[in-house]
Amino acid sequence: MKFVSEYRDPKLARHYADAIAEVVTQPWTIEEICGGQTHTIVKYGIDRMLPDLVTLVHGPGCPVCVTPIEIIDRAISIARHSNAILCSFGDMLRVPGTQTDLLSVKATGGQVQIVYSPLDALEIARNNREREVVFFAVGFETTAPATAMSVYQAAQQNLTNFSLLVSHVLVPPAMEAILSAPQCRVQGFLAAGHVCTVMGYTEYEPIVEKYQIPIVVTGFEPVDILQGIYLCLQQLENGESKLENQYARSVSRMGNQTARDLMSQVFEVIPRRWRGLGEISQSGLGLRSKYAAFDADRKFGFDIDAETAVDETECISGEILQGLKKPHECPAFGTRCTPEHPLGAPMVSSEGACAAYYRWRRGVEAVASV
Repeated sequence: MKFVSEYRDPKLARHYADAIAEVVTQPWTIEEICGGQTHTIVKYGIDRMLPDLVTLVHGPGCPVCVTPIEIIDRAISIARHSNAILCSFGDMLRVPGTQTDLLSVKATGGQVQIVYSPLDALEIARNNREREVVFFAVGFETTAPATAMSVYQAAQQNLTNFSLLVSHVLVPPAMEAILSAPQCRVQGFLAAGHVCTVMGYTEYEPIVEKYQIPIVVTGFEPVDILQGIYLCLQQLENGESKLENQYARSVSRMGNQTARDLMSQVFEVIPRRWRGLGEISQSGLGLRSKYAAFDADRKFGFDIDAETAVDETECISGEILQGLKKPHECPAFGTRCTPEHPLGAPMVSSEGACAAYYRWRRGVEAVASV
């Protein structure tokens, strides 16, 4: 615990907060790209330790939140299938589809099992050879290697009753989409340390060069985030734009080559639609043709090109995921939209910005905004 406690040291956190106050001379807006970082910022009040000149906005760093409704609807359809078992991470169960959610389907007899790894779903498939077992593969580059391993093992074992409903997405294209939007106000990024632990950070270097914007790979503890903010602000104040690695204790430039090779073997890069953001070119992962037999879309006959649903209208998740608004600015926050009765995915996920504000700041921000 000493190693973790070091990055939660109040004195060290205050040191960086003071250093930030000394370096800042003009307004800056920085976006963290990870939902885990968002929760740390809100829980520990990191944004309130910063000078008024520094604004933190929250990006699309929650993979559950950006999973589009039509894929949720496909998962629900599979769960209702008489011969199928849908395996999913628990935070997907309350994400609303067009008409309902997976938890409601489970409550009415749908075959939904919560797992902690795609390899758990693989084991369920081994033990239920007469059933079609589908793993709902959601996540950024962080969770994609384990998904790839499950398919690789299924192929090796000739496990024909196992498949994936794939909704993996990639971080760098989403950052580019944010930066190229006309309404973008982001001037620096804190990149997600766990994604970079897998992928390294070479993919971020062209973004720095193209948009002349600082990107700091950052960890998840309070001191990590404050140090990442400090490094980013130093660059902004000095007119610099470069890639820095605050999270060097976990991240190397090339990342985990074994994991990357496995992902490349199983997946190919494809366009992907993001909830609240629309389609982003080359921002998703899909199974290569070699593994097409494990594609639940094909196995269950879904038309993957069909637009079967539209994003919710009252929920402002799109504006929140783009960093244009914060959760407390939504008129439904904490009233018509709660974790028990969510209108949108950011209120559901353990990494969602709305869930963070509801848990740690409910009532406080609403009063402050009046």
